[in-house]
Amino acid sequence: MKKTKDNVQEEKNTDNTEITENVETNENAAQNNDANTETQAEEDELSLLKKELHEMKDKHLRLFAEFENYKKRTLKEKIDLLNSAAEDTLSVLLPVLDDFDRAKKSAEQENSKEVFPEGVSLVYQKLYATLHQKGLKAMESTGLAFDPELHEAITEIPAPTEDMKGKVIDTIEKGYYLKEKIIRYAKVVVGK
Repeated sequence: MKKTKDNVQEEKNTDNTEITENVETNENAAQNNDANTETQAEEDELSLLKKELHEMKDKHLRLFAEFENYKKRTLKEKIDLLNSAAEDTLSVLLPVLDDFDRAKKSAEQENSKEVFPEGVSLVYQKLYATLHQKGLKAMESTGLAFDPELHEAITEIPAPTEDMKGKVIDTIEKGYYLKEKIIRYAKVVVGK
């Protein structure tokens, strides 16, 4: 059997068609693999970008919170500094106030030859009023229960009455507050 030219041609065409179909199938499979690979790469990249965005948002939020805390802390420190700025100056003036109090008390006693002139009394009152405006306040202690957080006990004496036991009998040196903060503790005599 001899193959004719037409038969050979048909076989070649059939072979070529099969080859072409195989090539096209391989190309389609390669394209599908490329498309799947590209889709997977895009999904991975998108996932990575989302993760980075989340990390950046978290970092930004933490930085913002830290800055807000810094502002609050700085403001509080500034207020504390302003409130206690005059503490040293006022602490130095306290012995002068004590001297004024003693002079006034001495002049007010009966049979006293000391005189507390009216001009000095006006200066005394003005000084106390000015210091009061700046936040200085005298601590009341005589007759109150002894409190070691407010008072410094100089000595103990027998209480004149039963109800004065454990209470402040006399104040030797006044205590002072400067805007709610104790700048000098009261030196007192306590009844026992």
